[in-house]
Amino acid sequence: MTGKEIVDLKIEDGVAIITVDAPPVNTITAAVRAGLDQKLDQLSALSGVKAVVLACGGSTFFSGADIGEFDGPPKEAEYRALFGRLESLNVPVVAALFGTSLGGGFEIALACHYRIADAKTRIGFPEVTLGIIPGAGGTQRLPRLIGAEKALGMIISARPIDARTALEYGAIDRIAEGRVNDAAIAYARELVAQGAGPRRTGAMKVDPATATPEVLSRIEAEAIKLYPNRVAAQTAVAAVRASLAMEFADGLLEEERLVNGAKLSAESKGAIHVFFAERETRKITDIPAETRGRQIGKAGIVGAGTMGGGIAICFANAGIPVTIIDANENGLRRGIETIEATYATMVKRGRLTEHEKARRMSLISGSLSYDALGDADVVVEAVFENMELKKKIFATLDKIAKPGAVLATNTSTLDVEEIGKATSRPQDVVGLHFFSPANVMPLLEVVRTRQTSPGTIKTAIDLSRPLKKTPVLTKVCYGFVGNRMMEGYAREAERMVLEGSTPREVDTALEKWGMAMGILAVFDMAGVDVGTSVHTANADKYPIDPTYYQADFALVEAGRLGQKNGKGYYRYEKGDRTRYDDPEAIAILRQRAAELQVPQFAHSEKEIVERCLCPLINEGFRILEEGIVQRAADIDVVWTSGYGFPRYRGGPIHYAETIGLKNVLAGIEKYRDRFGPQHWQPANLLVELANSGRSVADWEKVAGHCRQSSPDK
Repeated sequence: MTGKEIVDLKIEDGVAIITVDAPPVNTITAAVRAGLDQKLDQLSALSGVKAVVLACGGSTFFSGADIGEFDGPPKEAEYRALFGRLESLNVPVVAALFGTSLGGGFEIALACHYRIADAKTRIGFPEVTLGIIPGAGGTQRLPRLIGAEKALGMIISARPIDARTALEYGAIDRIAEGRVNDAAIAYARELVAQGAGPRRTGAMKVDPATATPEVLSRIEAEAIKLYPNRVAAQTAVAAVRASLAMEFADGLLEEERLVNGAKLSAESKGAIHVFFAERETRKITDIPAETRGRQIGKAGIVGAGTMGGGIAICFANAGIPVTIIDANENGLRRGIETIEATYATMVKRGRLTEHEKARRMSLISGSLSYDALGDADVVVEAVFENMELKKKIFATLDKIAKPGAVLATNTSTLDVEEIGKATSRPQDVVGLHFFSPANVMPLLEVVRTRQTSPGTIKTAIDLSRPLKKTPVLTKVCYGFVGNRMMEGYAREAERMVLEGSTPREVDTALEKWGMAMGILAVFDMAGVDVGTSVHTANADKYPIDPTYYQADFALVEAGRLGQKNGKGYYRYEKGDRTRYDDPEAIAILRQRAAELQVPQFAHSEKEIVERCLCPLINEGFRILEEGIVQRAADIDVVWTSGYGFPRYRGGPIHYAETIGLKNVLAGIEKYRDRFGPQHWQPANLLVELANSGRSVADWEKVAGHCRQSSPDK
């Protein structure tokens, strides 16, 4: 469809129907805006038009503004002028909403005089999650329409509301029966018959009862609590205050000033960086463009434990039949029961119907025989981390699986290439590292070996879409991206509790900085013994340091395994995940520190954050220099999608550039001078960029060209 055809205008019995059809989701791009302006010009020259319907073709009403324009000059004036033209029309203007209409998509509907929506419509303002505020009239029109309190509730929560709630709020006027575009035309004719004229939102006044000082102060306090370290939500409150204090035209200008200021903030730059980075991860830079993935119609899983069950749920949720096999009947039964319990919880919480639960469970079957996997298009091995066991499984799969089936391992640390050697088809072997809980966490590390074929890589990346995962392609190295970087991050957290800080002090500092959960609490949740098992099995891969991860070992030796037995770094009550400080745990850590003669220090929150983040960032630069990932932003996606790194800080590499690579290098060198080089040797690439003043993007332009010009290492 050409740009001229994006917007259509036709007249039916005095009703002008403007229809936008701009696949895939009717984003309000420059071309769409130009098309709408053109049709409004044509409309102004027509006589006999009694009403206007603004509609969309395709799968949704306008999905939103064009976020791709964020890096360019401000466009708010364009949106304001276009929406103002709609609002100023002298006949009723009806918006026909359906699908998901967010941000600018909802703002254009607010500029219309009346709104009718399909029953499944969802509307909202997600902008604060990107560090900005609605900038095309949303903070000025919505409070006038539904009151300041409800408007701010929508803007600050960033959660879409359904059509029924929108109707209750007064954000829409009707819920359509049948096709919404037809219903909108009928509604427009009804308005004409009633003699209803324009009902301009901008001409309304905000109900003062919804915007008392007490209400606004309470909402502002909630915004600060909900978004620590960020200001976008508070900026939204300031914008809505303008809708009370200013005339509409002046309020729009104030909104524009505030939104353009927000775009310059570190939180906005970080969040928008991650937004785009997640959309880039599916682009594979070094396989032929014509490579096609294989169709996945049936899946198999080896291992009915926690990970295997979670992965099975992912396939069932995607509508892909999946067979789980396990070594014994009890394990298989427990695995299936756990899956059913997970779905039962979803039903109880209203996230799933009983009918849908039954449908998904019908897609999951169990077996004790590998033969049941013979017709699977992909098989995911999800047993515990033991190389010999995994190689034995893959040797069996090699005999059973059909030709062309993708053979995947869920290993989090082991060498996928070595696992592939157990088969006669290493080209079909790939790592699919899901994160626990697998049915919840969005990240999927796709690990390719030197033998993995382009078709297998493409199939794995394509599979992530129906599984609703964010894929990051990585090469083989110990721990891949996420766990490799976590090694130094967690090492320092554990070292500091040996040096005298309490687990609470370390975790609180990290959480106040923005991490979703402190690393020691993470270990309690995952099982402290999981870490000691990994470190014992891979002792040859770690530096010779008698204090290395000894906090974990001390607790496990004392029988403290974490949440699963009610005691780890913290104490837990049965059925309660609340962390309670435990003097016994602290005494055990102090005793181990004394045995190892670890010097004691008091740590400020700043030092705790620095000592954890500097090794994390440093290892990221090593990974980048080694070519483990395709691009630096992939590292950021791994940590924001899988490890609780705050999206508003943009991920480890983006954050490093935000605070300055020279400052990061200085921090590492400071601790190298204090503790020695064993754990504090800066990455060569970090040193190079910090000293030269070049950015990561500058380096990638050169490095990317070199990689494409030379064979894979």
